[in-house]
Amino acid sequence: MTHASKHSDTHKAAAGGEAPGDPVAPPESPEQAAPAADPSAEAEKFRDLALRARAELDNYRKRMAREKEEAIRHANLSFLDRLLPILDSFDLGLQAAQSAADAAAVVSGFEMVKKQLDEFLQESGVETIEAEGAAFDHHLHDAVGHEPSKEVPEGSVIRQLRKGYKHKGRLLRAASVFVSSGPPGS
Repeated sequence: MTHASKHSDTHKAAAGGEAPGDPVAPPESPEQAAPAADPSAEAEKFRDLALRARAELDNYRKRMAREKEEAIRHANLSFLDRLLPILDSFDLGLQAAQSAADAAAVVSGFEMVKKQLDEFLQESGVETIEAEGAAFDHHLHDAVGHEPSKEVPEGSVIRQLRKGYKHKGRLLRAASVFVSSGPPGS
């Protein structure tokens, strides 16, 4: 053998190739490639996978039930939001009718309608936000102005311009209010 062929054979052996005269190893059988799996370990693996899949399915069902309940609970928000300006109009009409002479019948009619609307809103889960005299809360109140006041402490609501409402704990509309800036000249 020449020096060049020895050199070539050496490189083949180093690279994983076969060199002439080397014994050829038989190919590995599947049993030799991977050790035999323990049937009980494999069964435990599949049992664990099944339990995880069941838990994921249970969590998915619970999440979907919560989301469905939330959607149903708040499904009427746009309807109620459209109804609130009507209630505002009745409030304004009632105030105007109370100051007019010989308006007893008008006042009585407005009071009946207002009572019906209030009951409807209450049965629908709508709550009025009581603002006058309360500390200003930017989550519940929309300040339309500030006014000085000797009686009402600074940062508290002096008067309410438009009522605010919540529906089952969620803000439907903030109350429009005037906030005290404290005593005049301070």
